Amino acid sequence: MLDRLKDIEKTGLAALESVKDPAALDIWRVAHLGRSSPLMQVFSGLGQLSKEERPAVGQAANRVKVALEAALAERTEAVKAAAMAKSLEEEELDVTLPGRGVRLGRLHPSTQQLRRVQDILSDMGFQVYTSREVETDEINFQALNFPPHHPAREMQDTLYIDAGERGDNPILLRTQTSPGQIRAMREYSQKNPENPPPIRIAVPGMCFRSEQITARSEVQFNQVEGLAVGEHITFADLKGTLSDFARRMFGQNVRTRFRASYFPFTEPSAEMDVECFVCGGTGCPVCKQSGWLEILGCGMVHPLVLENGGYDPRRYTGYAFGMGPERQLMLRYKIDDIRYFWGNDMRFLEQF
Repeated sequence: MLDRLKDIEKTGLAALESVKDPAALDIWRVAHLGRSSPLMQVFSGLGQLSKEERPAVGQAANRVKVALEAALAERTEAVKAAAMAKSLEEEELDVTLPGRGVRLGRLHPSTQQLRRVQDILSDMGFQVYTSREVETDEINFQALNFPPHHPAREMQDTLYIDAGERGDNPILLRTQTSPGQIRAMREYSQKNPENPPPIRIAVPGMCFRSEQITARSEVQFNQVEGLAVGEHITFADLKGTLSDFARRMFGQNVRTRFRASYFPFTEPSAEMDVECFVCGGTGCPVCKQSGWLEILGCGMVHPLVLENGGYDPRRYTGYAFGMGPERQLMLRYKIDDIRYFWGNDMRFLEQF
Protein backbone atom coordinates (compact mmCIF):
# COMPACT_ATOMS: atom_id res chain seq x y z
CA MET A 1 0.00 0.00 0.00
CA LEU A 2 2.89 2.38 0.76
CA ASP A 3 4.43 1.63 -2.62
CA ARG A 4 1.10 2.33 -4.27
CA LEU A 5 0.94 5.73 -2.56
CA LYS A 6 4.42 6.58 -3.89
CA ASP A 7 3.28 5.69 -7.41
CA ILE A 8 0.15 7.83 -7.00
CA GLU A 9 2.24 10.83 -5.93
CA LYS A 10 4.79 10.34 -8.71
CA THR A 11 2.11 9.93 -11.39
CA GLY A 12 0.17 12.96 -10.19
CA LEU A 13 3.17 15.27 -10.10
CA ALA A 14 4.33 14.12 -13.53
CA ALA A 15 0.90 14.73 -15.04
CA LEU A 16 0.74 18.18 -13.45
CA GLU A 17 3.89 19.36 -15.19
CA SER A 18 2.19 19.19 -18.59
CA VAL A 19 -0.85 21.21 -17.52
CA LYS A 20 -0.85 24.71 -19.08
CA ASP A 21 -4.40 26.10 -18.90
CA PRO A 22 -7.19 26.45 -16.28
CA ALA A 23 -9.43 23.84 -17.92
CA ALA A 24 -6.69 21.21 -17.79
CA LEU A 25 -6.00 22.12 -14.15
CA ASP A 26 -9.59 21.33 -13.25
CA ILE A 27 -9.40 18.00 -15.10
CA TRP A 28 -6.20 17.15 -13.22
CA ARG A 29 -7.78 18.05 -9.86
CA VAL A 30 -10.75 15.71 -10.46
CA ALA A 31 -8.49 12.88 -11.64
CA HIS A 32 -5.97 13.02 -8.79
CA LEU A 33 -7.84 14.62 -5.86
CA GLY A 34 -11.50 13.93 -6.67
CA ARG A 35 -13.73 11.43 -4.89
CA SER A 36 -13.02 8.68 -7.42
CA SER A 37 -9.27 9.27 -7.62
CA PRO A 38 -6.82 6.51 -6.62
CA LEU A 39 -5.75 8.53 -3.58
CA MET A 40 -9.31 8.83 -2.25
CA GLN A 41 -9.74 5.06 -2.78
CA VAL A 42 -6.80 4.52 -0.46
CA PHE A 43 -8.53 6.62 2.22
CA SER A 44 -11.73 4.61 1.69
CA GLY A 45 -9.86 1.34 2.21
CA LEU A 46 -8.16 2.28 5.49
CA GLY A 47 -10.89 0.49 7.47
CA GLN A 48 -9.96 -2.83 5.87
CA LEU A 49 -6.31 -2.68 7.04
CA SER A 50 -5.03 -4.14 10.25
CA LYS A 51 -4.50 -1.97 13.31
CA GLU A 52 -0.74 -2.18 12.80
CA GLU A 53 -0.83 -1.06 9.14
CA ARG A 54 -3.52 1.60 9.43
CA PRO A 55 -1.46 4.44 11.12
CA ALA A 56 1.45 4.21 8.71
CA VAL A 57 -0.75 4.08 5.61
CA GLY A 58 -2.97 6.92 6.89
CA GLN A 59 0.00 9.18 7.53
CA ALA A 60 1.49 8.41 4.13
CA ALA A 61 -1.85 9.06 2.38
CA ASN A 62 -2.20 12.45 4.15
CA ARG A 63 1.34 13.37 3.16
CA VAL A 64 0.64 12.55 -0.50
CA LYS A 65 -2.60 14.57 -0.42
CA VAL A 66 -0.84 17.60 1.04
CA ALA A 67 1.94 17.31 -1.55
CA LEU A 68 -0.50 17.10 -4.46
CA GLU A 69 -2.58 20.05 -3.15
CA ALA A 70 0.54 22.18 -2.72
CA ALA A 71 1.72 21.31 -6.21
CA LEU A 72 -1.73 22.18 -7.60
CA ALA A 73 -1.71 25.58 -5.90
CA GLU A 74 1.77 26.34 -7.20
CA ARG A 75 0.87 25.23 -10.72
CA THR A 76 -2.32 27.33 -10.63
CA GLU A 77 -0.33 30.48 -9.88
CA ALA A 78 2.13 29.65 -12.66
CA VAL A 79 -0.69 29.14 -15.18
CA LYS A 80 -2.28 32.47 -14.18
CA ALA A 81 1.04 34.28 -14.49
CA ALA A 82 1.66 32.74 -17.92
CA ALA A 83 -1.82 33.75 -19.10
CA MET A 84 -1.26 37.31 -17.90
CA ALA A 85 2.13 37.51 -19.62
CA LYS A 86 0.63 36.22 -22.85
CA SER A 87 -2.20 38.73 -22.64
CA LEU A 88 0.17 41.66 -22.10
CA GLU A 89 2.36 40.52 -24.96
CA GLU A 90 -0.35 39.86 -27.54
CA GLU A 91 -3.09 42.36 -26.66
CA GLU A 92 -2.71 46.06 -27.40
CA LEU A 93 -3.79 48.81 -25.00
CA ASP A 94 -4.22 52.35 -26.27
CA VAL A 95 -3.20 54.45 -23.27
CA THR A 96 -4.11 57.64 -25.14
CA LEU A 97 -7.84 56.88 -25.01
CA PRO A 98 -9.75 59.17 -22.63
CA GLY A 99 -11.01 57.63 -19.42
CA ARG A 100 -14.64 56.85 -18.78
CA GLY A 101 -16.44 59.72 -17.13
CA VAL A 102 -17.90 59.32 -13.66
CA ARG A 103 -21.69 59.27 -13.75
CA LEU A 104 -23.03 61.96 -11.47
CA GLY A 105 -26.12 61.46 -9.37
CA ARG A 106 -29.05 63.84 -9.46
CA LEU A 107 -32.07 64.77 -7.41
CA HIS A 108 -35.11 62.50 -7.56
CA PRO A 109 -37.90 64.06 -9.65
CA SER A 110 -40.14 64.23 -6.57
CA THR A 111 -37.43 66.14 -4.73
CA GLN A 112 -37.03 68.49 -7.67
CA GLN A 113 -40.77 69.17 -7.71
CA LEU A 114 -40.86 69.67 -3.94
CA ARG A 115 -38.18 72.31 -4.26
CA ARG A 116 -40.03 73.97 -7.13
CA VAL A 117 -43.22 74.15 -5.05
CA GLN A 118 -41.30 75.54 -2.08
CA ASP A 119 -39.60 78.15 -4.26
CA ILE A 120 -42.95 79.38 -5.58
CA LEU A 121 -44.54 79.47 -2.15
CA SER A 122 -41.47 81.20 -0.70
CA ASP A 123 -41.80 83.91 -3.34
CA MET A 124 -45.40 84.31 -2.20
CA GLY A 125 -44.36 84.85 1.42
CA PHE A 126 -44.65 81.32 2.87
CA GLN A 127 -41.93 80.06 5.21
CA VAL A 128 -40.96 76.35 5.14
CA TYR A 129 -41.91 74.56 8.35
CA THR A 130 -40.73 70.98 8.96
CA SER A 131 -42.98 68.61 10.88
CA ARG A 132 -42.49 64.99 11.97
CA GLU A 133 -43.57 61.90 10.01
CA VAL A 134 -44.43 59.80 13.09
CA GLU A 135 -47.40 61.36 14.84
CA THR A 136 -49.92 60.74 17.57
CA ASP A 137 -53.58 60.18 16.88
CA GLU A 138 -54.35 63.36 18.84
CA ILE A 139 -52.28 65.57 16.51
CA ASN A 140 -52.98 63.71 13.25
CA PHE A 141 -56.74 63.39 13.80
CA GLN A 142 -58.35 64.67 16.98
CA ALA A 143 -56.92 68.21 16.96
CA LEU A 144 -57.92 68.44 13.27
CA ASN A 145 -61.56 67.73 14.10
CA PHE A 146 -61.39 63.95 13.54
CA PRO A 147 -62.86 62.62 16.82
CA PRO A 148 -62.33 58.91 17.60
CA HIS A 149 -64.66 56.68 15.55
CA HIS A 150 -65.61 59.63 13.31
CA PRO A 151 -66.75 58.40 9.85
CA ALA A 152 -64.37 60.84 8.14
CA ARG A 153 -61.43 58.73 9.34
CA GLU A 154 -62.40 56.19 6.70
CA MET A 155 -61.23 58.72 4.08
CA GLN A 156 -57.64 57.79 5.05
CA ASP A 157 -56.50 54.21 5.68
CA THR A 158 -54.02 54.71 8.49
CA LEU A 159 -50.81 52.80 9.23
CA TYR A 160 -50.70 52.48 13.03
CA ILE A 161 -47.49 51.64 14.89
CA ASP A 162 -48.85 50.76 18.35
CA ALA A 163 -52.61 50.97 17.94
CA GLY A 164 -53.33 48.84 21.01
CA GLU A 165 -50.87 50.27 23.53
CA ARG A 166 -51.84 53.92 23.96
CA GLY A 167 -55.62 53.82 24.21
CA ASP A 168 -57.25 56.67 22.30
CA ASN A 169 -53.90 58.26 21.33
CA PRO A 170 -51.87 55.63 19.43
CA ILE A 171 -48.72 56.31 17.41
CA LEU A 172 -49.07 56.27 13.63
CA LEU A 173 -47.43 57.32 10.38
CA ARG A 174 -48.98 60.63 9.40
CA THR A 175 -51.62 60.35 6.71
CA GLN A 176 -51.21 63.99 5.65
CA THR A 177 -49.05 67.03 6.38
CA SER A 178 -52.01 68.75 8.07
CA PRO A 179 -50.73 67.86 11.58
CA GLY A 180 -48.06 70.48 10.86
CA GLN A 181 -50.86 73.07 11.15
CA ILE A 182 -51.45 72.18 14.79
CA ARG A 183 -47.78 72.01 15.71
CA ALA A 184 -47.03 75.32 14.01
CA MET A 185 -50.00 77.15 15.55
CA ARG A 186 -49.19 75.84 19.02
CA GLU A 187 -45.54 76.79 18.61
CA TYR A 188 -46.40 80.31 17.43
CA SER A 189 -49.18 80.88 19.98
CA GLN A 190 -46.97 79.84 22.89
CA LYS A 191 -44.68 82.77 22.13
CA ASN A 192 -47.49 85.22 22.93
CA PRO A 193 -50.71 83.49 24.11
CA GLU A 194 -52.63 86.74 24.44
CA ASN A 195 -51.70 88.07 21.00
CA PRO A 196 -50.41 85.23 18.76
CA PRO A 197 -48.55 86.36 15.64
CA PRO A 198 -49.88 85.70 12.12
CA ILE A 199 -48.72 82.57 10.31
CA ARG A 200 -47.87 81.88 6.69
CA ILE A 201 -46.07 78.54 6.33
CA ALA A 202 -45.55 75.65 3.90
CA VAL A 203 -45.13 72.16 5.39
CA PRO A 204 -43.50 69.68 2.96
CA GLY A 205 -42.97 66.00 3.68
CA MET A 206 -43.78 62.34 3.11
CA CYS A 207 -47.17 60.89 4.01
CA PHE A 208 -48.28 57.27 4.33
CA ARG A 209 -51.60 55.50 3.77
CA SER A 210 -52.59 51.86 3.54
CA GLU A 211 -54.11 52.12 0.07
CA GLN A 212 -54.30 49.90 -2.98
CA ILE A 213 -51.56 50.93 -5.41
CA THR A 214 -52.98 52.17 -8.72
CA ALA A 215 -51.98 54.55 -11.51
CA ARG A 216 -53.24 57.44 -9.34
CA SER A 217 -52.46 56.38 -5.75
CA GLU A 218 -49.51 55.06 -3.76
CA VAL A 219 -48.92 53.95 -0.16
CA GLN A 220 -46.36 56.73 0.23
CA PHE A 221 -46.41 60.14 -1.35
CA ASN A 222 -45.12 63.65 -0.85
CA GLN A 223 -47.41 66.46 0.17
CA VAL A 224 -47.04 70.17 0.81
CA GLU A 225 -49.35 71.80 3.31
CA GLY A 226 -49.99 75.52 3.21
CA LEU A 227 -51.36 77.51 6.14
CA ALA A 228 -52.11 81.19 6.61
CA VAL A 229 -53.63 82.49 9.85
CA GLY A 230 -54.29 86.09 10.75
CA GLU A 231 -56.97 88.73 11.03
CA HIS A 232 -59.44 89.37 8.20
CA ILE A 233 -58.30 86.45 6.01
CA THR A 234 -61.06 85.35 3.62
CA PHE A 235 -61.78 82.66 1.06
CA ALA A 236 -60.98 85.23 -1.63
CA ASP A 237 -57.40 85.32 -0.30
CA LEU A 238 -57.24 81.55 -0.57
CA LYS A 239 -58.56 81.48 -4.13
CA GLY A 240 -56.27 84.28 -5.26
CA THR A 241 -53.23 82.58 -3.71
CA LEU A 242 -53.90 79.22 -5.31
CA SER A 243 -54.81 80.66 -8.71
CA ASP A 244 -51.54 82.58 -8.72
CA PHE A 245 -49.68 79.43 -7.66
CA ALA A 246 -51.20 77.47 -10.56
CA ARG A 247 -50.16 80.14 -13.08
CA ARG A 248 -46.60 80.15 -11.73
CA MET A 249 -46.44 76.34 -11.81
CA PHE A 250 -48.23 75.49 -15.07
CA GLY A 251 -48.17 78.71 -17.10
CA GLN A 252 -50.20 81.88 -17.36
CA ASN A 253 -52.86 80.28 -19.57
CA VAL A 254 -53.62 77.34 -17.29
CA ARG A 255 -57.30 76.59 -16.66
CA THR A 256 -58.36 75.91 -13.07
CA ARG A 257 -61.58 75.35 -11.21
CA PHE A 258 -62.73 75.08 -7.59
CA ARG A 259 -65.26 72.47 -6.49
CA ALA A 260 -67.06 72.27 -3.17
CA SER A 261 -65.76 69.41 -1.05
CA TYR A 262 -65.50 68.25 2.55
CA PHE A 263 -62.56 68.08 4.95
CA PRO A 264 -63.12 67.94 8.72
CA PHE A 265 -60.43 70.55 9.43
CA THR A 266 -61.71 73.22 7.00
CA GLU A 267 -65.09 74.91 6.56
CA PRO A 268 -65.98 75.70 3.85
CA SER A 269 -63.85 73.20 1.92
CA ALA A 270 -62.98 72.92 -1.75
CA GLU A 271 -60.85 71.02 -4.23
CA MET A 272 -58.84 72.72 -6.95
CA ASP A 273 -58.52 71.09 -10.36
CA VAL A 274 -56.21 71.84 -13.25
CA GLU A 275 -57.01 70.92 -16.82
CA CYS A 276 -55.42 67.53 -17.52
CA PHE A 277 -52.26 68.08 -19.53
CA VAL A 278 -51.94 64.36 -20.25
CA CYS A 279 -55.02 64.26 -22.47
CA GLY A 280 -55.59 67.99 -23.04
CA GLY A 281 -58.98 67.82 -21.33
CA THR A 282 -60.45 65.10 -23.57
CA GLY A 283 -60.40 62.41 -20.87
CA CYS A 284 -57.95 59.64 -19.97
CA PRO A 285 -57.36 57.06 -17.19
CA VAL A 286 -55.25 59.53 -15.20
CA CYS A 287 -58.07 62.09 -14.93
CA LYS A 288 -60.78 59.40 -14.83
CA GLN A 289 -62.08 60.57 -18.21
CA SER A 290 -63.11 63.94 -16.70
CA GLY A 291 -60.52 66.14 -18.39
CA TRP A 292 -59.54 67.59 -15.01
CA LEU A 293 -57.01 66.48 -12.42
CA GLU A 294 -57.26 67.41 -8.78
CA ILE A 295 -53.99 68.91 -7.53
CA LEU A 296 -55.00 70.01 -4.03
CA GLY A 297 -57.65 70.29 -1.38
CA CYS A 298 -58.22 73.53 0.49
CA GLY A 299 -60.58 75.55 2.65
CA MET A 300 -60.91 77.98 5.51
CA VAL A 301 -59.44 76.64 8.75
CA HIS A 302 -62.19 75.24 10.96
CA PRO A 303 -62.79 77.34 14.11
CA LEU A 304 -62.25 74.27 16.29
CA VAL A 305 -58.85 73.67 14.65
CA LEU A 306 -57.88 77.29 15.27
CA GLU A 307 -58.87 76.91 18.90
CA ASN A 308 -56.91 73.65 19.24
CA GLY A 309 -53.88 75.50 17.87
CA GLY A 310 -54.16 78.32 20.40
CA TYR A 311 -55.80 80.97 18.18
CA ASP A 312 -59.10 82.62 19.10
CA PRO A 313 -61.51 81.89 16.19
CA ARG A 314 -63.54 85.01 17.10
CA ARG A 315 -60.53 87.14 16.19
CA TYR A 316 -58.49 85.07 13.76
CA THR A 317 -59.33 83.32 10.52
CA GLY A 318 -57.15 81.35 8.17
CA TYR A 319 -56.95 79.12 5.14
CA ALA A 320 -55.14 75.87 4.49
CA PHE A 321 -54.36 73.72 1.46
CA GLY A 322 -52.56 70.48 0.74
CA MET A 323 -51.07 69.51 -2.61
CA GLY A 324 -49.28 66.48 -4.07
CA PRO A 325 -46.04 67.19 -5.96
CA GLU A 326 -46.15 63.85 -7.77
CA ARG A 327 -49.61 64.66 -9.14
CA GLN A 328 -48.26 67.98 -10.42
CA LEU A 329 -45.33 66.21 -12.10
CA MET A 330 -47.80 63.95 -13.88
CA LEU A 331 -49.45 67.06 -15.26
CA ARG A 332 -46.27 68.83 -16.29
CA TYR A 333 -44.67 65.85 -18.05
CA LYS A 334 -47.77 63.91 -19.16
CA ILE A 335 -46.94 60.90 -16.96
CA ASP A 336 -49.81 58.42 -16.85
CA ASP A 337 -48.78 56.28 -13.84
CA ILE A 338 -47.72 57.56 -10.40
CA ARG A 339 -45.98 54.24 -9.66
CA TYR A 340 -43.07 55.25 -11.90
CA PHE A 341 -41.80 57.61 -9.19
CA TRP A 342 -41.05 54.81 -6.71
CA GLY A 343 -40.24 51.98 -9.16
CA ASN A 344 -36.53 53.00 -9.28
CA ASP A 345 -36.37 52.41 -13.03
CA MET A 346 -33.27 54.35 -14.12
CA ARG A 347 -34.71 54.80 -17.63
CA PHE A 348 -37.48 56.88 -16.07
CA LEU A 349 -35.44 58.72 -13.44
CA GLU A 350 -32.67 59.75 -15.84
CA GLN A 351 -35.13 61.82 -17.87
CA PHE A 352 -35.35 64.41 -15.09
